[in-house]
Amino acid sequence: MQTMKLNVGALLLSVVTVGVLTLSSSQSVAQSKGYERRLDSLGIRLFAPQKPKANYVKAVRVGNLIFLAGHGSAKENGDIVAGRVGGDLTLEQGMDAARTSTISLLSTLKAEIGTLNNVKRIVHVTGWVNSTADFREHSKVMNGCSDLLIAVFGENGLHARSSVGASSLPNNFVTEIEMIVEVK
Repeated sequence: MQTMKLNVGALLLSVVTVGVLTLSSSQSVAQSKGYERRLDSLGIRLFAPQKPKANYVKAVRVGNLIFLAGHGSAKENGDIVAGRVGGDLTLEQGMDAARTSTISLLSTLKAEIGTLNNVKRIVHVTGWVNSTADFREHSKVMNGCSDLLIAVFGENGLHARSSVGASSLPNNFVTEIEMIVEVK
């Protein structure tokens, strides 16, 4: 009788554990399926990325990691968001430029993996900010990128990051950002 009670207890514990794991897994799957819906709700439309104008590719996949090349602050139509933060641009304009670079990165990422719902985690972001020598708020500029990634991917958008000031960037971009992403 004692053995039967233990077996019933073990069985109930197993059922509860499996139920919790299934619920947790289902919530994770449901969360990931909403990434593109979150973009829509933010009013962000991704676009077909332009081909590189130099001798490189915009994305390389190694196993379950996607390495995205630096993307400058250029809009879908190719218009460049140009200037130097701390000079002719404000901090807020710099943050908007970082957001523009991030939308370009997400467009390339989607083209590479088919759907953003296959993103498991944003791993690392490196951002260069075209700024004056006395400008000190590079990290705040890069929050334009990080805030968007977290708004879209939630906890999976939290990432390691480097923010670097530069005296110039190609095409006078305000920002150039690269990213490493883990995918399913």
